[in-house]
This record gives sequence, structure tokens and C-alpha cells, in this order.
Amino acid sequence: MTTATLTAGIPSKNAILYHAIRFNVGDPAALIEIAGQDGKTHRTLILREIEMDRAKQHARADKVLGYADVAPATGLSGDRETGSAQGVVEFLRRHKITRVVTDRSLPFIYAHHIQRAGIALDYDPDKGVLNRRAKDEQEVAHLAKAQRDTETVMERACRLIARAPADRAGVLQHDGAPLTAERMRALIDIWLLEIGYANPDAIVAPGPEGGDCHNHGHGLIKTGQSVIVDIFPLNKTTLYNGDCTRTVVHGEVPDAIRAMHGAVVEAKAAAIAATRAGVTGEQVHGATARVLTARGYHMGQPAPDAPDTLACMPHGTGHGIGLEVHEPPLLDRAGPTLVVGDALTIEPGLYSKALGGVRVEDMVIVNANGCRNLNSLPEGLDWR
Repeated sequence: MTTATLTAGIPSKNAILYHAIRFNVGDPAALIEIAGQDGKTHRTLILREIEMDRAKQHARADKVLGYADVAPATGLSGDRETGSAQGVVEFLRRHKITRVVTDRSLPFIYAHHIQRAGIALDYDPDKGVLNRRAKDEQEVAHLAKAQRDTETVMERACRLIARAPADRAGVLQHDGAPLTAERMRALIDIWLLEIGYANPDAIVAPGPEGGDCHNHGHGLIKTGQSVIVDIFPLNKTTLYNGDCTRTVVHGEVPDAIRAMHGAVVEAKAAAIAATRAGVTGEQVHGATARVLTARGYHMGQPAPDAPDTLACMPHGTGHGIGLEVHEPPLLDRAGPTLVVGDALTIEPGLYSKALGGVRVEDMVIVNANGCRNLNSLPEGLDWR
């Protein structure tokens, strides 16, 4: 049985394929890898003809072919995805491939045509996952830049909130109008767009809105309440993401929020100290849990009859990050063993329906003896 590995889809949408070829294109493409008699793996990239010249210069492939180069005798469909799948099957047939190994991202259209051609198709759950976890130097540089730029915008946002004037009702003002979570998100979007980033809706969660850890936040921002600001933008050139959270309070900090913040910062430090290759994501999460429970806070979802003043942490300590904001591994129960090059967020938080929320998040790169923190922003609540 002659085996090939296949990664296919649209590179601009398929992070596994983009990572394999490091070439961004918005049409279907396929990377086929075959072990040669010379002991080397030969990588062939099949894509639209108009992309071939650029691909030959920039893509990580030994050979670049157009759809027409692998057209079957019956011709290719005018539908690009169907034509791409037909071309892949014809390439496999010409090379007498009888078995294909693929990853979790393979579009079903390729599986359909491969299986209809009588070629065995097997799934490798680690393909495109483990190799993406171990970030190379180029990827770490891309992540470091994305995080620096994210911090620049984060600082600007937190300082705007902290320095805004408040009216008699305690509502913050900006440019002559009330400052809302929606306005703050729009400003963050504009600032990121100006420096080359696409931005999903940032979290700007003031007061009780922040008591739900993933509430994006709505309405007026007022003095004396915590505001969680979580920004996770995509660099439109490199396609790597930043991810940073800080919490800001305008004016006087309530004692309960100050205590929550102290516990969160201590938990983040403990989690970072526990992060190194060879430990598990569960162990890192355990370091967070030990600090918060020792401080009297609850881990996990609150009971249905719990008072609204209860502050708890219902989520994991963090997650992998790279071409996607959320990638393996998880820093949570059953989290896997960390490897050198894992890029992780460390983001403990505490949330209370009555009081609001506090979260502080950094990005780290795992090495053999610890981790490198890509963040340099202050962790405090006062951004004046």
C-alpha cells in the first residue's frame, strides 16, 4: 500500500494548511506529501494557475502545480472546490497512491472524491496539531509583534477610561457624550485597523456586565466599577493573533474589587511560575486554583442558590494561541503535557454577578525550564 498525506482547503481559512505552506491564498489548495525512495518527503502544492508564480517564490513546497496540470481525462468541474478535489484524486491516481492520511480540517468534498475513487482515507488526530503547538522562531516573532501592538491599544483604551471625566451621576464622558462599552469597542477597532489588524468584538465589560466572564459588555461605563478589557486581534499580514486582558477602575477602587484583583494577579504569577515543558495544562491550572481557593474564592460554576456576591473562576487558566485565538493546548482539567514552543495565554479571573469581574491576561512562550512572558504592561487597576 502506497501512502500519501493530504492537507487541503482554503489557506486563508484553514490554519493547518496555511501553517504547512506559509502561503496565504483565498481559493482551494492542496498539499500532498509522499515519501520518496531517496528517503525524503516530497511536497507538492496544487492550486489555481494565477497563484502559481507567487507560490513558487513563497510557499513551502518542493513542487507547485495548477489545477490544469492534474486534470483527469474527463476534465475538471467549473466549481473550484470540486475541481480541486478532482485534481487531487487524479494526482493520487497518477502516483499510484492507495492510502491517504489526513487531518481534522479536511473538507468533506475531498474525502468524498477520494473515497469514491477507491482510495483508503485515514484520520490522524495529531496531524496539524502537535507541529503547530511547537512554534518556530518566525512564529514567535509574529506573536511577539502582535502582542506588542495589542498592548499599545490596550494601554490607550485603559488610560482613556481611567482619565475620562465623570458627570454628576458618575457616568464617564468622552468627546461630549457618555462613554459606553459600544463606543469603547468602536475606538479599539479603529486603533487596531490603523496599524493593520482585524479585530473580533473586543470585550469591554463594565460593572455587573463583567460578572459574566465572556459577556462582551454593553451600556454606560461608570466611575468606581471594574471594567474588563480583553483584546484579541489578528495581524492581517502575518495572520497571527495577539490576546491581552487588563482590568481598569475609574476613580476609587472598591475594596472587594481590590481583593479580587490581588488574588488574580497572585494566581497569574503562580501559573506562570508553574509553566514549563513537561508539566501538564492541568498542573498549571492547579497552580491557579490553589491561590484562589486559599484566598477564599470558588473554582467552577456557582451553585444555583449562591449569592450574587460570590466571586468565582468558572473557566480554565488559559489556552494555546497562534494562527487562531484559541488553539490546543488547554490549561484546564485534563490539559495535556506542554512542549517547548507552546504559545499560551495565562488569564485567571474572578467574577461576581453583584460586584463585576477582574481578569488579567498575559501571553507566554514555553521553554524547557520555564516560559518567556511577551507582556510588559502594568497589571494594576489604576491607569491614570
